[in-house]
Amino acid sequence: MTLSPKRRAELLRMAEARRQIQRQLDMIDRQITRRMTALIPQLQPRQSGYRRGRAPDASAFLVRYRSHLAGLTAERQPEIDALSRKLARQDVAIARFLERHGGCLDGRAQ
Repeated sequence: MTLSPKRRAELLRMAEARRQIQRQLDMIDRQITRRMTALIPQLQPRQSGYRRGRAPDASAFLVRYRSHLAGLTAERQPEIDALSRKLARQDVAIARFLERHGGCLDGRAQ
């Protein structure tokens, strides 16, 4: 079943709104990644090479990295949660629209 032009336009608006929210979530993820990448040199151990025959502790770097990542993510968590909830609501709305009116996003009949 194909959608009328009015219904198709409505569905396309809904899909575009969903894409915008997904882009916002992706942008937040990229911002956190960029900040973590900038922090990596500060997280490295201060000494180079071995000290008294022992190798540097790699797990200490990972602990510092994860700690900073958790902090940066926690700063943005309310925003991430709100956008995730909005995205889920949009998914449900699109699914219900398709159930009610038939059709699909790419214009082909189902």
